[in-house]
Order: sequence, then structure tokens, then C-alpha cells
Amino acid sequence: MICNRAGVPGAGRPPTSLRRPGRRRLLALGLPTAWGAAAVTYKLSCPLAQQQGLGARAVTSALFFAVGTGLILHVRRALLRELRQARRVAGAAQSALLRPLPPRIGGLSVAAAQLSADRGAAIGGDLYEVVATEHGVRVVMGDVRGHGIAAIGTAAAVLGSFREAAHDEADLGGVLRRLERALGRHLRQRSHGEHPPAGPGPESDSPVAEEFVTVVVLEIGADGEVRALNCGHPWPYVLSGRGVEPLARADPLPPLGPFPLPPGLPVRHCGQLQPGEALFLHTDGAEDVRDARGRFFPLSKVLAETLRRHPSVVPHAVLGSVFTALLHHTRGAPSDDIALLALRNDRSRRPASGSPGATRPAGTHARPTPHL
Repeated sequence: MICNRAGVPGAGRPPTSLRRPGRRRLLALGLPTAWGAAAVTYKLSCPLAQQQGLGARAVTSALFFAVGTGLILHVRRALLRELRQARRVAGAAQSALLRPLPPRIGGLSVAAAQLSADRGAAIGGDLYEVVATEHGVRVVMGDVRGHGIAAIGTAAAVLGSFREAAHDEADLGGVLRRLERALGRHLRQRSHGEHPPAGPGPESDSPVAEEFVTVVVLEIGADGEVRALNCGHPWPYVLSGRGVEPLARADPLPPLGPFPLPPGLPVRHCGQLQPGEALFLHTDGAEDVRDARGRFFPLSKVLAETLRRHPSVVPHAVLGSVFTALLHHTRGAPSDDIALLALRNDRSRRPASGSPGATRPAGTHARPTPHL
């Protein structure tokens, strides 16, 4: 299920079925009871039902068949109504977790969407957020190990911490440490709730101790300078006139969870994102998904082809092209959740100090363009 992060109409008021539960329950129980009582009354008191002739038996069978069919249709209608109600509630809760992103944040054009591997699900263990702060636009993209309700709870804990830390912490390393602490608290609470300790044994025996989250945290300054910290997540791509290239090539830190962060966090300076250039963030499902022949999805080639068709790097067009190619590659059945996020710099050009038209600060080397 592809889910663009759009608002949910009516999410602020309870649905009609929740405002009138008594009437719904009365209809759900009263109608089948009335039908059953009428059928039993007919069988016990109607003279025609007591006859043994073929015509009488046919009438009785038709009556009970009609009552049974009506009961089945009524139960089916009730179940479908409850399913629609559950989906509406789940959609409202999921939109509260992954809030709809506005089309512009801090001078950047933004587009984000998800492709869920589970039919009917809008989100899973993938997470992302973009926040404009006094320190610059800060971005997080992450992937929680596993699926289901537990993964959604972990994603909520990490996202909630990021939304506060992005404003509070002046340094990008401080933001990442806040995420680590929030994840640790959440996993400890989950461990005690799901697997209460039977004794003084180590908590590492719990399956929750093996949980982890891959995450990349970015900061885009007012001058377009990009700083990044990466814990086990795929590096974003830069989409520009030079083509498609990774934001960095260094090995990331280990994922959050299994190992503590090092004392000194190596914040990586990735050069400037020039006006018209874009960052493309993704979870590992976008590159690890395979087709029927076992071939991985060629994400970089698809992005390069998209750039040739859309040189202006429209974020929504980029996401649409990638999702179309993903669905074609997997025949509409991806094996993993996929989240994509595109940000284009729409700010006016600010030359760096030094020679006119310089695009990178001193000491930053231009990224080589890979051969695709």
C-alpha cells in the first residue's frame, strides 16, 4: 500500500459509530434474534411446518434457507463495518505518528511517501521527519528492525525524541544521543512488559535486547551546508546536474541499540546543497528488494533515468517514478516496507567566501560522479 503523507479528514472528531455504540449494538443483536425467533415459531406453531408433504417441506426449507442467508449477510455486513472503522482509527493513529509533511520547509521542497509490504497497512517500522529549527533544517530517516505493532512503537519513541531534540540540541551529535537514550528507555520498558524478569538474570536474555534501529540524521544549514551522522543506514543520494551520487562514502556507525555510541561522534561535513539540487533519502527496502529472478532493484539507475526525464528534480515526480519502477520490479508485491523522502533546495544562491561562484567551503573535496 502506497501512502502519501496527507491529512486525514475528520480525524479530530469521533466517527458516528463511536458516538452511537448502543444503537449499533442493539441492531447487531436484535435483528438476528428476531429472525431466529420467527423461524423457530414457524417450525413449532405453523400447521404447514408440521406436514410431511413435498410442498410443505419445500416451503419450510426455503424459509430456513432465507433466514440463514439473511443471518450470513448480516454478519458479513457487520464485520465489514467494523473493519472499515478499524482502518479509519488505524489511519488516524498512523497519521499522528508519521505526520503529513508540508510541501515546503525552511526553503526546501519536500515530498515523502511509503510503500508497505502488508496489505492494508499505512506504516510499519520505517520513520522519517523534517523539522525547521534555528540550527537549520534537520532531517531523520530510520528503519526499525522487524514489523508489526512492536516496530511501530519503537518508531514512535524515536520520532518523538527527534521532534524535541531537533529544537533543543545545538549540535547534531546531541540529537543523535537523545535518540539513543529514548530508544534505550523504550526497549527497557518493552522488555519488562513483554518478558518480566524471573530473577536477577541479565536483561540481555530478552529478545528485545536484540532490537536495533538504523538511522541517518542530517542538518541543512542556511547556506546549504549539509552535515550528517549515520548509524547503519543507507547514505542518501544527491541529485544534481552532475547526476546521481551518494552523499558520502564513509562506513556508517553501528545501528542504534546493540552498541553504545562512541564518545566522540564524527559529524560528517558533506559540502553544500546548491539551489536546484536535491537529497533523496530511502530505507534499505528500496535497494534490497528483489524481483522474481532474485535481482536487486537498481535504485541509482532509476534515479539517473528520472533525472534525465525531470532535470528540474521535482520531489513528487522523483518519488512517483521510483515507486512506479519498484512496483514493476516486484510485480506489485514488495517483500519489505519502503520509505522515500526527497528534499530540493529552493533557496536563492549564496556564493561561498573566496572566488565568485564557489560552491564548497575550503577543505571540502568535490564528490566524484560514479559511472552508472
